[in-house]
Amino acid sequence: MTTDTTHLADRLAAKAALRQVLAEHDGDPHHEAVAAAIDTLAALNPTPAPTQTPDLLEGELRLISAPSFPDGQKLDDGSYCYSLGRLAFDMFQPRNLRLVINQVWQPVWPIQGGPQRSHDIVVDFTTRQDNEPPLRGIVRNLGGCEPANDTALRVWFTGGVLEPAPGTDLSQWNTVFGDQTQPAPDSLKSWFQGLFLKLMFGLVPPAGIDPNTGRVEFQMKRSPKGSLTILYLDEELRITRGHKETVLICDRISL
Repeated sequence: MTTDTTHLADRLAAKAALRQVLAEHDGDPHHEAVAAAIDTLAALNPTPAPTQTPDLLEGELRLISAPSFPDGQKLDDGSYCYSLGRLAFDMFQPRNLRLVINQVWQPVWPIQGGPQRSHDIVVDFTTRQDNEPPLRGIVRNLGGCEPANDTALRVWFTGGVLEPAPGTDLSQWNTVFGDQTQPAPDSLKSWFQGLFLKLMFGLVPPAGIDPNTGRVEFQMKRSPKGSLTILYLDEELRITRGHKETVLICDRISL
């Protein structure tokens, strides 16, 4: 006979197994062992209508699987490196600057008491430049979400922010990120692609950097809406599958 205690024990064992294989395979959710552990845990999901369960849906979530930004490089220590452009729609300069991801987290909180919630993607990074001191910073891809159905969220972006992390030397930061002039397209194809993105998404590039804070912002006024299916949700973990089968595993750092 199956009991609630049995289900709880099964979930605890499945979560422990998932954390173990994530540690063994650098957080890669597409590794065969990790994918199998995800399937096992998803079959034990205790929350059949996650988008209708606000006490579990909301909170501060921390990514524990590998980052999913495009064109990343896994380093020898297991960390991941990306260009600044790949973290934020090529809106911030210098867009080819290499960054090592320290942590990614996501605040999900109600917006003005309605069905919509924040769905920001916040990236803590350290710059990776030859012969230059490392700088810590934060990229915030600002977004929102709302229920599409009982198990999926409709998600979108509204803009982004680049800013120094607390304790970062502001003068050094402004030296690296102070020039936010958009570079000229290197080809006619690039020019058309840039124009298409601005018209399609309503992208408004940064007007410049605030030299007093190091903060840079852009806006996205016509974001396309995507879908995020919640495979597993409880008081500790959230597993989602999104565009191009991207799987993200997060744990909760506050409720």
